[in-house]
Amino acid sequence: MADAKVIPFDDDRSRGGTQRTPRRRPAPRRTGDAGSVTEVRTVQTAETVKTLPGRQGGPPDARREEEQQRESARPRERAARPRGGDWDRRVAGGLAFLRRRLTGEYEVDDFGYDEELTDQVLMSLLRPFYEKYFRVEVKGIENIPAQGGALIVANHSGTLPLDGLMMQVAVHDHHPQGRHLRLLAADLVFMLPVINELARKAGHTLACAEDAERLLERGELVGVMPEGFKGIGKPFSERYKLQRFGRGGFVSTALRTGSPIVPCSIVGAEEIYPMIGNAKTLARVLGFPYFPITPTFPWLGPLGAVPLPTKWTIQFGEPIATDGHPPEAAEDPMLMFNLTDQVREQIQHSLYKLLVQRRSVFF
Repeated sequence: MADAKVIPFDDDRSRGGTQRTPRRRPAPRRTGDAGSVTEVRTVQTAETVKTLPGRQGGPPDARREEEQQRESARPRERAARPRGGDWDRRVAGGLAFLRRRLTGEYEVDDFGYDEELTDQVLMSLLRPFYEKYFRVEVKGIENIPAQGGALIVANHSGTLPLDGLMMQVAVHDHHPQGRHLRLLAADLVFMLPVINELARKAGHTLACAEDAERLLERGELVGVMPEGFKGIGKPFSERYKLQRFGRGGFVSTALRTGSPIVPCSIVGAEEIYPMIGNAKTLARVLGFPYFPITPTFPWLGPLGAVPLPTKWTIQFGEPIATDGHPPEAAEDPMLMFNLTDQVREQIQHSLYKLLVQRRSVFF
């Protein structure tokens, strides 16, 4: 028997890359009876499984979770993309709105309220301030009745009456029924040009018992801020301290109509124009109840009229029922005083509670 020749494993490399002859598969070997063939299969060594292109490695659970997240993100991406149908509907709706405006085919109630203009134009103008600038957080919206009349009583502050407008957007956008809030405004609002027309179109009316009673009997939500100019024009040193609530006229109106009273507390409006002074002489000349002096106004001119971007919270408290009292209770001064004091104390307590929970004026 000839001596076996040992060939090293790296023989090909030592030969300078000589091409290796491929190994042939062994031929079938016949065993047993004639015509029966048994194929001896070669044992294949395990090869490294390579990751398919585009697939991440890692445990199966991690891959499955990543795929689920990717799938869930696809509908949001598709929704974020503007669709041709949506744009077509918006354009068609806008053209129809303009046609109705030009032809006068729109409804206005006896107070001058234009619901279509409020929904499509005025609310759209206020909503960026509500959502992006003041970042209003709403609490207790479920305390507002789903139907029927109700009187929402809130604190008033901020030098300019932006808090009433933000409260109007909060009720409309967050209430499940999308209800509209009709605010009772001071006489000065309806004496100013342009502002007068816009206030009427938005559903606001004069702060008098007759108008408030008519709206409540029609099942409307009515908003009132009993502090009036005493609250909106108070100095910054007295912020979040409620002023006198007048003579309780709003309670008398609620008693006559049997409407519930919903206390509302607004935090954040006090700091938009920190009022550090009041030019009373100039206010008297101009016919204003006050002329505010803030750290930015009038020193910076028109730029000083830009409000500070404070973080707001609007909380609606539990309603106070009035339908359990007889109609003649509206003439009882002691009952009106007690209910007025109850509403005021509830709003003040909520203000203090929200201030304790607030992390920052701006965040």
